[in-house]
Amino acid sequence: MDGTQTLACLTALALSLAGCAPKPALVVGSKNFTEQVLLAEILAQHIERRLHIPVGRKFNLGGTLLAHTALTSGAIDLYPEYSGTALTAVLKLPPSKDPAAVMALVGAAYRRQWRLAWLRPLGFNNTFAMMVRGDIARRTGIRSLSQAARAQAWKLGAGYEFKQRPDGLAGLLAAYGLRTDGDPVTMDLGLLYAALKSHKVDLIAGNSTDGLAAVLDVAMLEDDRRYFPPYQCAVVAREDTLARLPGLREAIEELSGKFPDAVMRKLNFGVDGEHRPPAEVASRFLDSTSRAAANP
Repeated sequence: MDGTQTLACLTALALSLAGCAPKPALVVGSKNFTEQVLLAEILAQHIERRLHIPVGRKFNLGGTLLAHTALTSGAIDLYPEYSGTALTAVLKLPPSKDPAAVMALVGAAYRRQWRLAWLRPLGFNNTFAMMVRGDIARRTGIRSLSQAARAQAWKLGAGYEFKQRPDGLAGLLAAYGLRTDGDPVTMDLGLLYAALKSHKVDLIAGNSTDGLAAVLDVAMLEDDRRYFPPYQCAVVAREDTLARLPGLREAIEELSGKFPDAVMRKLNFGVDGEHRPPAEVASRFLDSTSRAAANP
């Protein structure tokens, strides 16, 4: 058999094997940062274990509006979202400080406009968190954003979406009178802590459940004027998918309340700090929760 025939046979075999792969019963999506990918993988594995159906994965879709469009178009069936993000970035409504009211409002609006269901919260509130290097906090005694506003002009770093959001950079600067040293530097979320450590910036817009925030020498500044709305995380799913797959809602809601802030930070650190694959971190988490359920 010559090289051309060998290549043809291998191509045919690959196509044949691909054709044997089971078609996903549903597709889980995510935005493009660690926590989202990890939660989506946990959801996908949990659904596979509980319902014994093939689950597709479309992770790293981009920002909020891209993930939301994928859901409403049917390209994905569910993904994890944050209540405050849905309120301000998707529904274009003003921020609210009441977590229960925000969840009720977004749940009703999503159901009415797109036939999407918000399931019970997963257990953590991933609010934006403004952070400085630990040496700055120790030297200046700064503990809050109000103190930071009075102290100096800041070299500020933020993710691309934070700069555009109605509950993001512009409103934050106005609410506190924060001054910036030059234009804020925008970058991928995964680069923020490295930029802070290397002194490229000295104030970053991170998240309260970032794994690296728990282990690096950074100080999280208090949002003492309560600028940021609540960002409770929950799964948003297409109602037609929930109706089509009996037991899906119940399977997903078995994870409700299983992710307090400290647990989410630890899981995120497993990926960002220990450099383990999200699939491995997800599998270990589900194994541990199964053992805990079996031995209460």
